[in-house]
Amino acid sequence: MTAPLDIVAGLGRAVMGASAQVGALVLFAANALAQLFRPPYGPRQFLRHFVEIGYFSLPVVALTALFTGMVLALQTYTGFARFNAESAVASVVVLSVTRELGPVITGLIVAGRVGAAMAAEIGTMRVTDQIDALRTLSTEPMKYLVAPRLLAGTLAMPLLVLVADILGVMGGFLVATTKLGFAPQSYLTSSWDVLEVMDVGSGLIKAAVFGFLITLMGCWFGYQSQGGAQGVGKATTKAVVAASILILAFDYVLTEAFFSR
Repeated sequence: MTAPLDIVAGLGRAVMGASAQVGALVLFAANALAQLFRPPYGPRQFLRHFVEIGYFSLPVVALTALFTGMVLALQTYTGFARFNAESAVASVVVLSVTRELGPVITGLIVAGRVGAAMAAEIGTMRVTDQIDALRTLSTEPMKYLVAPRLLAGTLAMPLLVLVADILGVMGGFLVATTKLGFAPQSYLTSSWDVLEVMDVGSGLIKAAVFGFLITLMGCWFGYQSQGGAQGVGKATTKAVVAASILILAFDYVLTEAFFSR
């Protein structure tokens, strides 16, 4: 008789623990956002993180988007040829890239590159007591470490996704016109005719949300680090995993909000 009760008690503890973690995370994010509106504003910290997230992520995002567009055009043509629907390749490529692949792939890349780096940097400061040292110097850690990263991630991601959209469509165009026999003018006309402002706009809004989530997870798990180098390593892994899962989950939620009928 005690086994079912133990299972229920275990589930209860798990739910209570998860609820406490979510509540602490929400308060953490709210505190960081509130710091954005309190002087001094620290534009140098913001610019440093904006360049780190946006500029230094650009090469890997650009290459990934270009090859994704190329593969998408090739696979779409191969599948649609079975139904004599090859003419829809341009439309599928441009909509897939702008609505889904551009924001999601860019988000996952930035989560792996930037989210991990943030968790490692802040986690190292936590386990070496540098964050406590900031307080002794009358510097608010949330304002100095977290707030500028959240703002930089939220603003840099849409720019990265815009570049990914352009290069992804360009990759599809290159394959379609050089390998699949599409006429360049016809392919561009088909892409332009089907594209609407909402297609690009929804992707950019997704990108801003993903940027906020990536930086929030990196800062949160880094800030909670403990246990020396091993703890920092675990925090880095958790930050990337949590950000990746949240990107996919919020992608569905936002897609449902934008395009469900």
